[in-house]
Formats: sequence, C-alpha cells, structure tokens
Amino acid sequence: MKILSDRINSLPVSATLAMAAKARELKEKGIDIISLSLGEPDFNTPEFIKKSAIEAINDNYNSYSPVDGYVEVKKSIRKKFQRDNNLNYNLDQIVISTGAKQSIANVCMVLLNPGDEVILPAPYWVSYSAIATLSEAKSVVVSSSIESDFKITPKQLEESITSKTKLIIFNSPNNPSGAIYSELEYRELAKVLAKYPNIYIISDEIYEHINYGNSIFSFASIKEMYDRTITVNGLAKAFAMTGWRIGYIGAPNWIAKACNKMQGQITSGANCIAQRATIAALDAPVSKIQYMVDEFDKRRELISNLLKNIDGFKLKKPLGAFYVFPDISFFFGKEISGIKIKNSSDFSLFLLETANVATVSGDAFGNPNCIRISYAASQSQIKEACNQIKASLNNKF
Repeated sequence: MKILSDRINSLPVSATLAMAAKARELKEKGIDIISLSLGEPDFNTPEFIKKSAIEAINDNYNSYSPVDGYVEVKKSIRKKFQRDNNLNYNLDQIVISTGAKQSIANVCMVLLNPGDEVILPAPYWVSYSAIATLSEAKSVVVSSSIESDFKITPKQLEESITSKTKLIIFNSPNNPSGAIYSELEYRELAKVLAKYPNIYIISDEIYEHINYGNSIFSFASIKEMYDRTITVNGLAKAFAMTGWRIGYIGAPNWIAKACNKMQGQITSGANCIAQRATIAALDAPVSKIQYMVDEFDKRRELISNLLKNIDGFKLKKPLGAFYVFPDISFFFGKEISGIKIKNSSDFSLFLLETANVATVSGDAFGNPNCIRISYAASQSQIKEACNQIKASLNNKF
C-alpha cells in the first residue's frame, strides 16, 4: 500500500530549488560553487521599505490580517495598477497572498477541474506546470525557440486550443528567457482568444519593472480581455523582497472572491508586517528602485558579451528579468572530458561538476535545448563563472 498520495507522487521537484540545494551541498563540502541558478536579486531590501516594516512592528501589528489583505494595502495596489498598468480594479477584485506563487496556485485551484487543459507558452516558469498538475489539469505546452525570440504566434495558440482548454498563462517579461511581448503581439493573441470566451488568462507580470527600456503592456488592458484576465504581481523581484512573500492579483470579483475562500482554508492572510511594508514599496515612485535595474542592465551586457565568446552557446540578449537562456544544443551527442552530453540536464550537471557553476536545465522550463543562467550576481562572480565555463569546455570535445 502506498502511504503518500498520488498527488504528491505525481509532483516534480522544483528544478530551480533542487539545483540550489545541490549547489549548497557542494559548498558545505568545501567546493567553491558560483550559484547562478536561483531567481533572487542579490540586493538588500531598500531602506525606506525596511523602515516601514520596523514602524509596523513598533505600532504593534501582530494579529492575523484579513484573508484577502488589509484595506490600506489593497488601496496602494489599486493605485499601482492605475499608475503602472492603466488598469482599474475595485478593492473586492484584489487579493493579497503569501507570494505570487500562491496567487497563481489560488487561481488555478479555483478555476480548474480534473481534465481541464492549461496552455503554457514555452519557455515557462517551472511551477506553472506543477501547479496545473496539483489542480488535476493537463498542461499543453506550446513551443518556441531562440529563433522566434521565445514567443508564440497566434497560429500556434489557435492550434493548441481544444474543447478542454480552460486557462492560458502568459509571463512577460519572461522567466527564463527575458522575452517581452509587445502590445501588438498581445493584441494579436487576444484576437484568437476572443473566439473562445470560456478560456481565462493569467498574466504574470512579476518582472515588469526589471526591463531595459521597453514598455510593458498588461494583457488585461485589452478591453475585451479584462473580464477574463487575472493579473498577477508581487514584490519579490523588483523590490528585492523575495523572503517577505507578498503577491497579489487583480481579477474579476467572482474569481477574487473564490481565491479569498480558497486562501482562507490554507494560509489565511499574508504576513502583517510585510503587508505594511508593501504600502511603502508600492506608493513610492518606481524611480526609487531604478538603481537595481541599472545594475542588472550592466550585468546583462556583461554576461551576454562573455557567453557570446564561448563556442557552442547561441544567445538572444534578454529584454527583461535577470536571466539569459542560451541554446546549448550544439553540445548534445558530444563527449566532453569523458562525459557524454545527451541533453540540457547533462550539460547543467557537467557545468556544476567541472566548472563549479550552478545553472538550471531548460527541460524544467519546457525548452530542452537551453539552460537558464541568472545574472542576479555580482559582476566579478559573473566574470569568474563565464571564465570557468569557457575553461571547462575549451578544446575538450
């Protein structure tokens, strides 16, 4: 008799977290690993946000918060949506959660039934498919490549839709590729979805502020899509607040109400101190976090130039987020230093064991020809990592 449930047994381990754990394990053995696997800013949370949290502690915020979040925080989120995204949500359309991952999980759990299909334009964040599995739905992966700028076409979208399609998840700027859908591209995809009124859209915009001179267009700002789109965002990436665990949605009120009900039986309200700090973060002008984006941009240029000089790496410079997603299929079928490389998982493991650099296989993101490399690391670490990768590959295949 199996003790653990089929639900947990069918769930894959998060590839990003697994690689991070393996890197930590090697570090504990005294091996100097440069970890470029996790999507976590290496900056400290800005002082003005920390000050707000300290004030909340001193003001004795220590009780359970409302399940869907404090009204004052929801007002700040509403203003942020208006200011940055040209979106208007009432307070009853906003739900605050313990990270954007929970926001996405809430939506999937309240919308999906067993056998429903979720369209995932690849590459996609690793947890999308796992959350779909938890919701007893089927993931339908729509492939893209470096040649298509890691974006899908309206034709591909239409061909992937069936009578069982219930949800599609867009992510722009994209993790892992850094691709950004333009307003025109989103409007063309929306024309396809307009034919299928029973399909809902999650627009994951967690990286919106980490972009390099590109305007970010919110899918819900397409008038015909507003009532079918759930806009997801959070504070982890742009504000260097990964451990604070604050995410939120703007959605049709009936979906928001359902998410509130779901969350009430799982985690209840998000952390009270982190919520109070959210007000300071979102009320501040975006210019207050520009220094982080500027530094990421320098690192983007650096890592792009360094990787281009490594034979076998095919690269598209990212437009947003803080990852590069090179195509490394050149190495498939080759033997390097006595190690046969069959796929991107083999290649990532090879880099970890021979170059002491932690990356993540593209398989986990729905694109098996690539690996994800985070540049949320210092410039000196990036230089050293690229030099070690190049040395491990140089004249060895």
